[in-house]
Amino acid sequence: MKRPRWFDELGIPADYGVNPPLPQYRDATLLEEVEPNILGRMERLAPDTARDWRAMKAAAAEDGVTLLLVSGFRSIERQIALIRAKLARGDTIESILRVNAAPGFSEHHTGRAIDIATPGCRPLTEDFERTAAFAWLTEHAGRFGFRMPYGRDDRHGFGFEPWHWSQLGMWDRPRR
Repeated sequence: MKRPRWFDELGIPADYGVNPPLPQYRDATLLEEVEPNILGRMERLAPDTARDWRAMKAAAAEDGVTLLLVSGFRSIERQIALIRAKLARGDTIESILRVNAAPGFSEHHTGRAIDIATPGCRPLTEDFERTAAFAWLTEHAGRFGFRMPYGRDDRHGFGFEPWHWSQLGMWDRPRR
């Protein structure tokens, strides 16, 4: 694996992505606007992921469950900026890399990953696991090609992220 140029600047360890091995991702080139996120910023996704997100959100609503989009596509440059901001506020690179993949390693770069929230639960917290939205996603998200890649004791070393769902590994996705 070639070490990305920004690793040194951000203080990312030399063995990041090697031990444990992590897939690298390029920025998506084909994206479409989906909807504003919970902060009002327009989010973008790969076209088929956008279609499947809309269908999944509608199906959940039919069952009385509200799914809210927190984030979708995030460019490598945006990932660099997020990590710089966390470093500037005093976070260590080790603590940052438990919750944010290094630039070039985030599923969000593909436009096929989403972070989901629901009313009554603070976004991007493990509390999401105890919501009706999480229970609904656990039972139904696979029909729309989504899976939760970062469970407890994740082999990639990321923290538990019950809010993060992606369509990567789509070759084994069930058909609706």
